[in-house]
Amino acid sequence: MNILITGGAGFIGSTLADRLIKENKIIVIDNFNDYYDPKIKENNVASNKGNPNYKLYRGDICDTELVKKIFDENKIDCVVHIAARAGVRPSLEDPLEYVRSNIEGTVNILEKMKNHDVKKMVFASSSSVYGNCTAEKFSEDLKVTEPISPYAATKSSCEQFIYTYSKLYGINAVCLRFFTVYGPKQRPDLAIRKFTELIEAGKPIPVYGDGTTKRDYTFIEDIIDGICVAIKYDKTPYEIINLGGGSPVTLSEMISTIEEVLDKTAIIDRQPMQPGDVNKTVSDITKARNLLGYNPKTSFKDGIKKFVEWRSGK
Repeated sequence: MNILITGGAGFIGSTLADRLIKENKIIVIDNFNDYYDPKIKENNVASNKGNPNYKLYRGDICDTELVKKIFDENKIDCVVHIAARAGVRPSLEDPLEYVRSNIEGTVNILEKMKNHDVKKMVFASSSSVYGNCTAEKFSEDLKVTEPISPYAATKSSCEQFIYTYSKLYGINAVCLRFFTVYGPKQRPDLAIRKFTELIEAGKPIPVYGDGTTKRDYTFIEDIIDGICVAIKYDKTPYEIINLGGGSPVTLSEMISTIEEVLDKTAIIDRQPMQPGDVNKTVSDITKARNLLGYNPKTSFKDGIKKFVEWRSGK
């Protein structure tokens, strides 16, 4: 199978490429922007350079001519669309860039799929679309009309555009709502990596709120398992499916787990809650179990251990 991975040099995209490359032709587009140090992405793709099953295009998914060239030069069977301007808090500072990259970029990809008769997409959506949901668990049938950050609003909009193209042009699409993905290769701006590095260095960690906020952390390999099955899923034309860890963890519990694994005590720098941050994310993964056979295997503590081992080069 020939699979185009947008954002394929990032945390999730490069991990997916590493998994799929043994049995598939992988085409990657990534703009290597400076949202974080581009050298990290260079390291992510280094192991696949020179592999005959791997082709890398450097550029922006909003670049109409480049994306057309990619579709012209490759017979693509499936698009795994991960590329996006990431981050809830930064989206409050530059919402227009998030609209351009996330919404315009997605429609550009969909247009090229339509024009080249590519019939399969897996889209990386986000639990942030649920906003400050008060439900005990977040299920896919809840309304997502109250996002509290521009980032969340763009992800919800992308789901709707993908539905439209699925309906109009027969694209089989699965939108996967990821819940706080962590593990080896994690971006440096994400809490687990940032906290781990600060605790190791004996520096204070910024803790927003009283520590009771919850996140449904999902280990990267479990997410990759879900994506791989979603690529093959064809029983219905369009689905939205949660991929979560199934066991939410409070911010205080997250910190104490990192402390335990590192055998070091964190220095807490208490800060107020930040605009755009939600109080909790709790995934209902019943649909993922039923449609994809999804079954997250990695406990939070084991995932933190694997992440720390990766950082130490073990």
